[in-house]
This record gives sequence, structure tokens and C-alpha cells, in this order.
Amino acid sequence: MVSSDNHHQEVIRLEVGAARFRNPALMCSAIRCVNPECNELYLAAKLGSGETGSRGWWEIARERQTWRLLPDSASIAQPDYIPAPLREDYYEACLIRDKSPKASATLARRCLQGMIRDFCDISRPRLIEEIRELRRLVDLGQAPKGVEVETIDAIDAVRDVGNIGAHMERDISLIIDVDPGEAQTLIELIELLFQDWYVARHKRTQRLLAVRAMAAEKQAEITAGRAEIAQQKLSAEADAVASAQDPET
Repeated sequence: MVSSDNHHQEVIRLEVGAARFRNPALMCSAIRCVNPECNELYLAAKLGSGETGSRGWWEIARERQTWRLLPDSASIAQPDYIPAPLREDYYEACLIRDKSPKASATLARRCLQGMIRDFCDISRPRLIEEIRELRRLVDLGQAPKGVEVETIDAIDAVRDVGNIGAHMERDISLIIDVDPGEAQTLIELIELLFQDWYVARHKRTQRLLAVRAMAAEKQAEITAGRAEIAQQKLSAEADAVASAQDPET
């Protein structure tokens, strides 16, 4: 939640004379996370043309450029049971999304190929061949849990976009660009598959282990209870025999 207690924003009028654009101004925004376990700071800056707004405050009227200062990327911390190379590609793709969207898309493509090889156990010389094999397994109902046709279609689209950075067009005068928003779309697909594949599998495994552990515990209690009952019966039979042999009874 953002409020006056954890949010500060200030616009600085840059008195530098006639710049290339009118009335240069810099806006700084700071937000503190109110989660006591986090308490981290988000810091961003925006450069643009400034003017006095309707409330009488100096505002950014036309944005020229923005910078995310803290944290240095919008990546989401991923669990350790996701292989380190996949996490590293994901974190780097997030880190360079704005500075080099094309390179970010290429890293996203590599990360998804690594996921196919690790999670789906498919390895071919080319990504397109791995995608075809994954489609075949889905059609046969032999693909890992969480892998759907829609998932494969999305990965195939990422392959096309990632190829822009990985391979040059035959006509080198043809320049295909990737913007930060498109790179972010690929990053969000990675985050989705991390959840649908790795996190879901881990949770499923943990739940099954918990059920097995509970069943084993209950079985141990049943075994112990039966042993106790059997011991009580033996004791009772021994007492009965002893009583029958005692002439005073």
C-alpha cells in the first residue's frame, strides 16, 4: 500500500539554461515496502519537460526518459529447486530488459530452451526440433504435468522473437527491433512456466510426501496399538494361568 508515510515524490527544476527540450525537470520517486520483513526501498527517476500543473505544483508534462534505480530489475526471487542456469538467465533478462530488449529476448529464449531440456527431458540440436518433439508428446499424452498446447504455442512465439537477437536476417539492412514491453512479455512467460512447471511440481511432491508421512505415522500407531493389545492379552493369559495354578485362589 502506497501512502504519504512510505512514499515521497519530488520534481526538481533543472536551471541549466536553454536545453534541447523546454523546461528540463527531473522527478524522483521513492517508495518503501511496508512489509516489516522486507522494508526495502524502490527508487526511480524520470526526466522530461516540466510545467506548473493544475494544483500549482511543478510537474513532468512530457516524459523523455526514465530510470529504475532500486531495485535494479523487476525480477522475482525464484526458489533454489529451479536449476541455477535457468534462474541466472531469467535474472539477467530482467536486468537488461530496458537497456537491451533484444538481448533480453535472446536470454528469455535460451532460458525457455533450458526449461524444455531440464523439465521435459528433451534435447535436440535446435529449439524448433525440441518444440516439435514436445508437441508430439503432448498429442500422445506423454508430456510432463503442466505442459499444455497453449504453453508450446507461447514458447514457439518466444523462439521467433528470440531469434531476432540470436540470428541476423539474411538481408542485413532489414532491422527488426524488440521493445522493452515485448521483452517483458517473454519474461512473464518464463515466470508463468516457473510456477506452472517447477513450483507446481515441487508443491505436488511435497503434498504427496506429507500424505505418505501421515499414512506411515498412522500405520506406526496402528502397529504399536496392536502390539500393546497383544501384550496386554499375553499378560492377562499369564495372570490367568498363574491364578489357576495358585492353590490359595
